[in-house]
Amino acid sequence: MDGWMDGWMDGWMDGWMDGWMDGWMSRSMSGCVDGWMDERKKRWLEGQMPVGSAPCPAVLVPHRQTSPPSAPVSISDVETVREGHQSEVLQSLAEEFPPERCFTIVFYGRRGNLDLIAGTEEEAQCWVQGLRQLIEVATSMDQRERIDQWIRDWFQKADKNKDGRMNFKEVQRLLKMMNVDMNEDHALRLFQAADKSESGTLEGEEFVLFYKALTEREEVQSLFQEFSEDGKKLTLLELVDFLRQEQLEEEGTEELAMELIDKYEPSETARARHALSADGFLMYLCSPEGSIFNPQHRALWQDMTQPLCHYFISSSHNTYLIEDQIRGQSSIEGYIRALKRGCRCLEVDCWDGPNGEPIVYHGHTFTSKIPFREVVSTLGKYAFQASDFPVILSLENHCSMEQQEVLAQQLKDILGEQLLTATTDGRVPTQLPSPEELKHKILLKGKKIGRLEDTLDGPGDEAPDMSDDDNGAEAEEERRRMKKDRESLAQALSDCVVYCKNVSFRGFQEARSHSRPSEISSLSEAKARKLIRDAGNEFVRHNAWQLTRIYPSGMRTDSSNYSPQEMWNAGCQIVALNFQTAGMEMDLCDGLFSQNGHCGYVLKPPFMRDEGTLFNPSDPSTWQGPGPVTLTIQVISGQQLPKVANSKDGAIIDPLVRVEIHGVPADQAHQETKYIENNGFNPHWDETLQFQLHVPQLALVRFVVEDYDKTSRNDFVGQFTLAFANIKPGYRHIHLLSKDGTSIPPSSLFVHIRITEPPGPEQD
Repeated sequence: MDGWMDGWMDGWMDGWMDGWMDGWMSRSMSGCVDGWMDERKKRWLEGQMPVGSAPCPAVLVPHRQTSPPSAPVSISDVETVREGHQSEVLQSLAEEFPPERCFTIVFYGRRGNLDLIAGTEEEAQCWVQGLRQLIEVATSMDQRERIDQWIRDWFQKADKNKDGRMNFKEVQRLLKMMNVDMNEDHALRLFQAADKSESGTLEGEEFVLFYKALTEREEVQSLFQEFSEDGKKLTLLELVDFLRQEQLEEEGTEELAMELIDKYEPSETARARHALSADGFLMYLCSPEGSIFNPQHRALWQDMTQPLCHYFISSSHNTYLIEDQIRGQSSIEGYIRALKRGCRCLEVDCWDGPNGEPIVYHGHTFTSKIPFREVVSTLGKYAFQASDFPVILSLENHCSMEQQEVLAQQLKDILGEQLLTATTDGRVPTQLPSPEELKHKILLKGKKIGRLEDTLDGPGDEAPDMSDDDNGAEAEEERRRMKKDRESLAQALSDCVVYCKNVSFRGFQEARSHSRPSEISSLSEAKARKLIRDAGNEFVRHNAWQLTRIYPSGMRTDSSNYSPQEMWNAGCQIVALNFQTAGMEMDLCDGLFSQNGHCGYVLKPPFMRDEGTLFNPSDPSTWQGPGPVTLTIQVISGQQLPKVANSKDGAIIDPLVRVEIHGVPADQAHQETKYIENNGFNPHWDETLQFQLHVPQLALVRFVVEDYDKTSRNDFVGQFTLAFANIKPGYRHIHLLSKDGTSIPPSSLFVHIRITEPPGPEQD
């Protein structure tokens, strides 16, 4: 391995930050982090140390998913650093390298992780602590620092000869890199205006001036002028007027205005006078308070004391896979990523493994295998890091009786009190408990011998005696099922199943007559669609008192996804998706569950929690309400849109914006703006799109930016999806996400949102 590494590492390290590397590594390894961190801010502000990059230790572990990088890795791409043998690769090398020397760099999104081994335990600690401090610096930067860092990153990319200056040719190259197709004369005028030293190059503050001229926001400036009497500042009262009239803030606007000035006004003098400058106004609009997403709904804002079946639950299919389901890799990383995204229902497929140890993989395929023990250990460690609310482990059991005993033992030994093995109050449930009651509990979903009440009342091999013929036939059927279950299911594993007993779905009438709240049915996407089409209202009623899980078709060998929206429209709670596969379907999932503290539970609308509801998603006559809500979106402009992935160097995008409504069939719609030729840097559309929402409580709104192509399919640039209920009206920025759902700052859209409610009943 050392021989393979030598040549490549030498080449790679040449591309890292030589000055920072020399300065850092020259310190003693034992005390390097504290000394370095004391001056990190000073050096960063002076431009000597880009926060956006970090060096790499001397030994990289080859990984089947990760090829050697050819460029520095941005710290903003790094989510966390894990110490020890916390990957399959490092676990396989456990006998050769102790855990104290091993660590894993974890990246955002679906990118492969980087497994590393340091020469000594001290070196490993230095790297781990240093990287964590860098991550903290990068994540704690305010809006201005992020913009400064972004400017400096572009400067370094364009400064080809690394002399700290930029001539006009380098500026022209930079403009193309930044998605700008600017007239050469205009670019030269901006360049010369910024070149205060008249040296023919830009350096330091001169480049900042050039960037500021380049990014001047006329649409924001005109909005500022509209509310500013002197055109130079917004007084406290002027800002209050803006917040009330345009942002439709109703309560505590003076307090909010003061908070915004204190938080976003860069001038101490203006802050002291309770005024907001044009720079502060722009920073507010680009901040979380100026986002389209209601910041109050980012936190936990819903009632968490309803029965489990009253919530949509973030759910994963084949969670162990991080690729396709034919030849893909199985990895505990799939569980870690899902749990950290707030997923609350995970799937595990168990099969007999060697040495009496059950294994997890997609049966009868070429996917790789992982021990069940490792999956359970990972679950125990990460289950409640992102959310306190219960996790459902959906067990697909293909094991022999002997290894089922092992499954049960490992679940109990590893999870301990986290595993729910009895009802919350020791009684037969008349309804499911709430997420609040089940905090920090892991529920096993699987087959169970007999009924839950048999477990509570004591073991009972015999079903209750029933006198009439019909009941006798049912009792006989129950005995037959129990006998079959006892022959194929270990009692110890059965006892681990409490509130999520798998039962076959035999129709809504039978479910109503014989099923219990603690039972759950799993349906394929095709079966669910047929039920929605044929008996939509019955399906909604069923889901008001019992859980239903939907899973993708077995024909989806590429691990593609179906649209979850049609299943949510019928009240299905556990709509399982392949989290490893990016696309519109996962955008909808992320959009719905990005609210409510990202806890993985979203409360269904009231009309879907009523067992007597008349609601049918396909029948407009069952939608109770005063009429449709009108959503008006003025798409004003875009800022620093990214280039299309894998585009040819210098290719500038022709962006358009498409707004999609996902909801009940009558609300499904999309509209798009015209495309803007050769401008991904600051395109202006100024177009108004309008939608009618008949059931806004179920609607998701997806904003998509694409690169127009008249000869082939448009290329994806960025997107953002959120529930209609989370939209803030007024002038708002939409901060775009990449295809795999990760942030791509400072790329954004600037829009104006207006929501018009239907008129209420006339007053006498």
